[in-house]
Amino acid sequence: MYEALRKEVERLWDNREGLREESAKKVIRDVIELLDKGELRTAEPLEDGSWQVNEWVKKAVILYFPIQQMRVMEAGPLEFYDKMELKQHYDQLGVRVVPGASARYGAYIAPGVVMMPSYVNIGAYVDSGTMVDTWATVGSCAQIGKSVHLSGGVGIGGVLEPIQAAPVIVEDHCFIGSRCIVVEGARIGTQAVLGAGVVITGSTKIIDVSGAEPVEYRGYVPPRSVVIPGSKPKKFPAGGYQVPCALIIGQRKASTDLKTSLNDALREFDLSV
Repeated sequence: MYEALRKEVERLWDNREGLREESAKKVIRDVIELLDKGELRTAEPLEDGSWQVNEWVKKAVILYFPIQQMRVMEAGPLEFYDKMELKQHYDQLGVRVVPGASARYGAYIAPGVVMMPSYVNIGAYVDSGTMVDTWATVGSCAQIGKSVHLSGGVGIGGVLEPIQAAPVIVEDHCFIGSRCIVVEGARIGTQAVLGAGVVITGSTKIIDVSGAEPVEYRGYVPPRSVVIPGSKPKKFPAGGYQVPCALIIGQRKASTDLKTSLNDALREFDLSV
């Protein structure tokens, strides 16, 4: 469907001189417009549950920067100086945006999303019913599913380069607790619950301690997992120290599926919140 666009983006990626052509700039802007409307994605789910990175779309995002000009933008008494436009017309999009929140043009924000004072970067995809809470950030190309709660201060990392790298993915119906950090292309499986302060990177050891023997993951939290911060000992030349990890302490119970509170989900495991 978008084969002609893909071929032109690939041509321009290999020969940046072509970006001087107005027709080439239009191609890049057409791709960003499709991203803004949610008709294209930098990564998308496949039927088998895996995710496909659309490298050529990420290339278009990178090529968009050099064809934009720096300019002053004003919003009431606020002033900005940047080359990237902000999203507008939230009333027509069906998105609630509290003062202090902003999203860049080229990020898709679905109807029913609520943005408290927060930020969503270009190339990101935020699906319907999701709450982006106060001071939460959604990085470039991150993929956020339906009815996700990104609690206050959550940091969802962005990934533009390397081109082939998968972005951060938070699947449907996840609860991400306050001040959690999810970066480096980590993937949080559907209906998972991350307690406050959990850090998930591409190399973080995520240890399931709910069974008789520990099971270790890296960069991936399985569906319905309930996760809290942890630490484990590690030997260094200067001695033994505790290093951060994440602990899967159980599975989200059916009783929490009807609740919207992260606190309720954690209290079922007798955790203070």
